[in-house]
Amino acid sequence: MDLRILEIASRTENNKVLENYTHKSKNKNPICGDEMEISLIVKDEVVKDMGYQCKSCVYCQASVSLLSRKIKGKNIKEVKDFITTGVQLFENVKLNLEKHWKDFKEILDKKNLSRKECLLLPLKTVLKALKI
Repeated sequence: MDLRILEIASRTENNKVLENYTHKSKNKNPICGDEMEISLIVKDEVVKDMGYQCKSCVYCQASVSLLSRKIKGKNIKEVKDFITTGVQLFENVKLNLEKHWKDFKEILDKKNLSRKECLLLPLKTVLKALKI
């Protein structure tokens, strides 16, 4: 296992319950059973805060930890555009990601292809919460 995945997953400051959320979603990976619940506070089309709880593998935890830090302060359209593009990072395609999202290139990579669904679960859960 990549030590970087463990390092990213260990940042858990957003592993919390948001009481006054505006958007919320639960999702489950049917392949491995990972479970994810994400709550968001969105105001004026901008994500102000994100909290998450999960019963999942370290890959899913790394992905949600990174996402929870990067999503704050971003417009919903920017989030949707990133997630749509991020899914393609597993394919050997040259993509231009906005600088803000480049950290995802480390984990959403073909070297982690066997854990693709685990890594994408948080992204899919955010889309579901935002109903995009």
